[in-house]
Amino acid sequence: MKKLIAIVMIAFAGLATVQAQGAMDKFQVQVDGLGCPFCAYGLEKKFKEFKGIKDVAIDIETGDFTFSYPAEKALSLEAVEKQVEKAGYTPIAGGVTRSDGTIEALHGKKNQVATKSAKTVSGKTMVSGNCSMCQARIEKAAMDQVGVLDASWNKNTKILELQYDETTTSVEAVEEAIARVGHDTEHHKAHKEAYENLPGCCQYERIESKKPQR
Repeated sequence: MKKLIAIVMIAFAGLATVQAQGAMDKFQVQVDGLGCPFCAYGLEKKFKEFKGIKDVAIDIETGDFTFSYPAEKALSLEAVEKQVEKAGYTPIAGGVTRSDGTIEALHGKKNQVATKSAKTVSGKTMVSGNCSMCQARIEKAAMDQVGVLDASWNKNTKILELQYDETTTSVEAVEEAIARVGHDTEHHKAHKEAYENLPGCCQYERIESKKPQR
């Protein structure tokens, strides 16, 4: 009887090990700069360096890049971000759902440098763009500015709503940062080169700027 119990326990232990080895983490990254099938091929080829990668899918229109990776290898989001950059592209949003259900974000919406205070104010401005890839790029450019607590762009109204520390930054400073990544704003127009470097789906109809291009 004891031998039978031991055999059963060993069998269960072996099954648990097999299941653990088969567990997969699911990654999703929004990548800026994927303008054609060749770009997608280059990104996928770079990620094939991660042995064990499966279920690779790339949507050129939205920039969404998804794949699965063995949970036992504990691939970090930092490593994924660096691999995207090595392929020549920019990761602008995303995250991973671990095999145990834990969710990690590649870029948190909240700027850890800024905290709400008496100097926190709200503001909004118009920013040109077309799609969810534009949204991620615009919001990241805003959130990268020290003093910005929150940034949310609506692709239907084209309005960017901000919360920021007025002693550290301003709506105009945020507009300048967004224009540098290729998006015209209410008061600042992106340089032609920055605009033309946007993926085709992101090349919006340009608007008149109230200030001359710098």
